[in-house]
Amino acid sequence: MSLEELFASARARLEGVEREGLGELVQPRRVLGVQRAPRIVPRGAAWHLGVLLLADDAVLATGDIIRAREEARRGYTAESQRQRAALMAAARRGGFAEGATVHLGWTVLDLAAVAAGAASGPLALVDGVPSVRWSPRGGFAPLEGYLAERVSLLTEPPPGAS
Repeated sequence: MSLEELFASARARLEGVEREGLGELVQPRRVLGVQRAPRIVPRGAAWHLGVLLLADDAVLATGDIIRAREEARRGYTAESQRQRAALMAAARRGGFAEGATVHLGWTVLDLAAVAAGAASGPLALVDGVPSVRWSPRGGFAPLEGYLAERVSLLTEPPPGAS
């Protein structure tokens, strides 16, 4: 199967399954010299398939994943926690519902380049077989099996998963 056929098949199997939001961090312009808080604005939706995000018209590599939350004063022991909380609040300010999953820092993958033999993000042809690198240090796995497993996890979640 070609890359396009594999992803078209996955889209067909995922029809009716809830998608997660894609967001982009936007720094608003100053108003009367006052800097306004950043927002994460919606840029579409996609199914989350491990290291891949499958949208209607594109395949993306995942980046950071957050949940939209109202801003609250909290004590943090690490600066990274504070930054993550700020991103969560920015997603809420940008219009995402409370608790909604939001993907940031995603990148569009070039399927034509992969089909021609180049790599694009976690996708590559390995011995002529479309493959995915499911972790930065891991090896490549055949994309067909990877998609089948990830799609089945979304369409038929294991008992107790929510």
